[in-house]
Amino acid sequence: MGERMHLAFFGSSLVSAYWNGAATYYRGLLKGLSDLGYRITFFEPDAYNRQKHRDIDEPSYAKSVVYGADNQGIKSALHMARQADMVIKTSGVGCFDEYLDEAVLEFQSEGKIVAFWDVDAPATLDRVSANPEDPFLKLIGEYDMVFTYGGGHRVINSYVRFGARSCIPIYNALDPSTHFPVSSEGRFTAALGFLGNRMPDREERVKEFFFEPAQLLPGRRFLLGGNGWESCMPHLENIKRLGHVYTQEHNAFNCSALAVLNINRLSMAQYGFSPPTRIFEAAGAGACIISDKWEGIESFLQPDTECFVVSDGQEVASVLENLTTEQARQMGENARNRILQHHTYTHRAKEVHDTLTQYKCGRKEIAR
Repeated sequence: MGERMHLAFFGSSLVSAYWNGAATYYRGLLKGLSDLGYRITFFEPDAYNRQKHRDIDEPSYAKSVVYGADNQGIKSALHMARQADMVIKTSGVGCFDEYLDEAVLEFQSEGKIVAFWDVDAPATLDRVSANPEDPFLKLIGEYDMVFTYGGGHRVINSYVRFGARSCIPIYNALDPSTHFPVSSEGRFTAALGFLGNRMPDREERVKEFFFEPAQLLPGRRFLLGGNGWESCMPHLENIKRLGHVYTQEHNAFNCSALAVLNINRLSMAQYGFSPPTRIFEAAGAGACIISDKWEGIESFLQPDTECFVVSDGQEVASVLENLTTEQARQMGENARNRILQHHTYTHRAKEVHDTLTQYKCGRKEIAR
């Protein structure tokens, strides 16, 4: 692609998945872009104790810059980002988001692309729909482009309606070098495992799809991974709460349970076409996936042959009661094959590259 294009990302964290579900998305995507020849700097704030819970070292595919979560730190990071060919502000950085949303637009020129990358588009769109005075609304049309990590036609149409010049979904995917089958581990053995932090629009769905089947199947073991659940756990002896599960343990988690549960947050389920990172991680490990129902799931996994799709907790319990080890193994193998063929970060990075190539063809004057 000629000289290497320098991309500057402002995001939540690349090196820590602590309270940061987008971490593996960033890692897989940026690794794929690096393989295509892009030079990448990822700017993240020193916030939420993430630096104390790093789960990877400095990656080879991107330069990680951790800045102070204050005015001086942000201004220093912005000054460094000025050298990039393209500046990307993601949603949910976690510190001074409104300031950064607007500040990065100051870089916009004939020689520099500025984009917004929404890693929680349903939540963003619901927020601005409910508040016509939301400061982000007036900025949407200013970005050269908007990327999202899901959402399908509803997200695209909504962003365009709010003034976006273009909206391009880049879905979650699998990095086969980090998520793959491993030997099971006794500490993660269970009938059903679920990984996810407690969030307002997830909590009720976890109660329905995870706690309810645990109550219906008192003789089966259930594993709950993620932060924040200690204050709302039901008093059921068959549920084991694990707390934060580091990314290097995800393969063992996914390979040890009979089945792994995917529960979309309510906003993502309502918009559809928003597969979370975990579904690709689990498929990459060859796990048998039980997913809640949402529009577009068949675009990623075929129900009944590559995953189970359920409408409530009773259906989860029913699947587990009838599921054999051999059936679970075959389902997981089918899912892994589908994802490897069509949904890796190599595929996603190529989509981003093609988008930028088309854009640059329309702006020949973009500097190198």
